[in-house]
Amino acid sequence: MLPLATTTYLSVKALHVMAAFAAYGLPFAYPLMLPYVRRKHPRAMPGLHDVQHRLNIALTGPGTALLLAFGVYLASKEHLWGETYVAVGVAILAVIVVAGGAIVRMTAQMAELAHADVHATPMGAQISFGADYERVYRRYMAVEVGLGLLVLVAMFFMVAKPFS
Repeated sequence: MLPLATTTYLSVKALHVMAAFAAYGLPFAYPLMLPYVRRKHPRAMPGLHDVQHRLNIALTGPGTALLLAFGVYLASKEHLWGETYVAVGVAILAVIVVAGGAIVRMTAQMAELAHADVHATPMGAQISFGADYERVYRRYMAVEVGLGLLVLVAMFFMVAKPFS
């Protein structure tokens, strides 16, 4: 029988990475997916935004909480709170948590607004999204792209550990 060649610390580190992937992997793809679906399948936008909203609540939120919990364990266990990469990660996570509340509200708004716009358009006619939807959609896309870039910066600092 082979001995288990891992430690609690390494297992929690793996869970930390898994939480980041689970929480931010799909939202990272939204800025690529939404414009495509909007262009090719505009009647699907209400359902797509509804799914986004549901996944933010069921996956991104809990994944963020787990990411924080695992990160606190890792930084505390190895006394890493003074490291630049930990400070950068914590700062970025704080921004993500604050922006996450806005994202959840915006996805719910987009679902509602897109539904109203699609419902008001006769079958076979070209979908025209209203000014309210357009405003929320543009703001959402800007926030989501910004958060995706922040996640990449956090990953870089966690792996490369510059300034350490």
